[in-house]
Amino acid sequence: MSDTKYEQLTQRIVRHIRHTMEYCDSVTLDDFMANRQLQEACIFNVLQVGELAARIIELGLDREHPQIMWRQMRGMRNRIVHDYDGIRLGIVWDTIQNDFPDLLKKL
Repeated sequence: MSDTKYEQLTQRIVRHIRHTMEYCDSVTLDDFMANRQLQEACIFNVLQVGELAARIIELGLDREHPQIMWRQMRGMRNRIVHDYDGIRLGIVWDTIQNDFPDLLKKL
């Protein structure tokens, strides 16, 4: 059961990561900063990744895969949802460009 649930949740995370990376393919930081629709689409997917990571943590499935930064994903989701000091688009961009490719490989 837990393996099946883990697979379901991680496949949904993979889908959101892939969508975000597709949206940002051939896009520069300047393009990203100038395109509100792109920002909102990416932020939505980052939120979904964090929600799914939170679910994995709640189910205790994160302990079986400690190489993945589950709590950081959940933390980013919390920062965006609760809008602590506003959404920092540079951090969102950095996450998409630098963290998502590695996370995709691990998943």
